[in-house]
Amino acid sequence: MPLPVRWRYKIDRWRSQAAQMFHSEPKQSRPRLCPACGTLVGSTATKCHQCGASMTFSLSAASRSLSRWMPQTSPVTYAMLAICCVMYALSFIITLRFTGGNGLSGGLMGIGGISTRINIRLGASLPFQYNVQQPWRFITAIFLHGGLLHIGFNMWVLMDIGPMVEELYGSARYFFLFILTGAVGYVVSSLMGHLSVGASGSLLGLIGVLLAATTGRKNPAAQALRSALIRWLVYIAVLGFMFSGTDNAAHLGGLASGYLLGRVMIDRVPADVIERRRADMLGWIAGIAVIASFAFMIMSFLQNS
Repeated sequence: MPLPVRWRYKIDRWRSQAAQMFHSEPKQSRPRLCPACGTLVGSTATKCHQCGASMTFSLSAASRSLSRWMPQTSPVTYAMLAICCVMYALSFIITLRFTGGNGLSGGLMGIGGISTRINIRLGASLPFQYNVQQPWRFITAIFLHGGLLHIGFNMWVLMDIGPMVEELYGSARYFFLFILTGAVGYVVSSLMGHLSVGASGSLLGLIGVLLAATTGRKNPAAQALRSALIRWLVYIAVLGFMFSGTDNAAHLGGLASGYLLGRVMIDRVPADVIERRRADMLGWIAGIAVIASFAFMIMSFLQNS
């Protein structure tokens, strides 16, 4: 008597499952997408034939993966804004803890003031003989501020100028410009024997980059931007001489280094694979420098606690 169709189907399925448990068949390999440029490559390829990126790891692929977690417009600008605000909040809380609320006094310019001792422990830029022993201070000082008006003005300028430079040069090169010009500004400041904090050197560096990019341009938009930048410089210079404690040396160092870098770098986003790879490398160099600097700052802070 033949088995019903339903039972024959179940027996065949059980037989197939048992065979799969004891016999492994090689899976068919499928083509893959390059993690850097998205080109379809062979299943056994170790490098992309289009951009040359490694199929296991590359800076371009890592940058592309990281960008998925960042805002779509001006991601580095918002990241710098966030780090500065977090560091200000942290330094303010520590100031309140150690001073008992004195950070809230001191007049208009002292509103939300940060203790100088706290800023030094968190990575303020010191005279050169100290900074050369702790070079991470050239970078950590960029993200520290002395008071509420100080960080408020700097973040206003950052959000006004930063997105423009980031769109012009691309996020990776913009990040490199921001960190390098700020660090050069503090090198000049420390050589002058100053104790200083703030992102002003980096912001003047961005202004210097835009001045270099608009030099020689005859179109009305470039000339209008250049005129606005010059007005910014005049205002900053006037404020620098009006208020004591302004680090004009860091401003000049950041401005000069930004202008020189703006003359060297191409004022557009990377156009091909090679330019994109170089830009990603600059961004990762700046990122590693920032991470290492904060790591040394944390170790120094804990050792001095």
